[in-house]
Amino acid sequence: MADTSDFRNGLIIKFKNDLYTIVDFQHVKPGKGGAFVRSTLKNLKTGRVLDNTFRAGEKVDIVRVERKKYQYLYREGDFLVCMDNETYEQISVPLSLFGDAVDFLKESEEVEILFNGPEIISVDTPVFAILKVVDTEPGFKGNTATGAVKPAKLETGATINVPLFINVDDILKVDTRTGEYVERVKS
Repeated sequence: MADTSDFRNGLIIKFKNDLYTIVDFQHVKPGKGGAFVRSTLKNLKTGRVLDNTFRAGEKVDIVRVERKKYQYLYREGDFLVCMDNETYEQISVPLSLFGDAVDFLKESEEVEILFNGPEIISVDTPVFAILKVVDTEPGFKGNTATGAVKPAKLETGATINVPLFINVDDILKVDTRTGEYVERVKS
């Protein structure tokens, strides 16, 4: 058991029978009354964020998690099969743990899986993906400064909105958290 003095950003704790990561915290010592710790916690399973106040010195359960790099191999129904980069062991990871970023995940892409013992807690995917445009309307000269967008289908099957000057076979940088176009990558 640890207490609130051990808090740091990214620490994973067991709180209300669920696993939470500490997003932010602040020790507060008011002029009158006891000290306390204001914290912002994010549920690892649901992604829900909540604010909570702990009394200074209150005991908390710190959970030790293991992070391992895996390579995404292929999709099998509602699971993605990933391979451990060191032991070559393959595991099936539920699709729901990947979130919306799964639409931008290419085969052989590296992901980081968090384990609590044998249980998979969550999956961290790359923040940016470099993907090729396979289908979009043709771009025309002069369509660069209007701010208008058009749909473009990427090599993973995902469709995003891109500026009008993007053409088929262009390589794009995409933010996997929001699904938005970031920039065109020079090939």
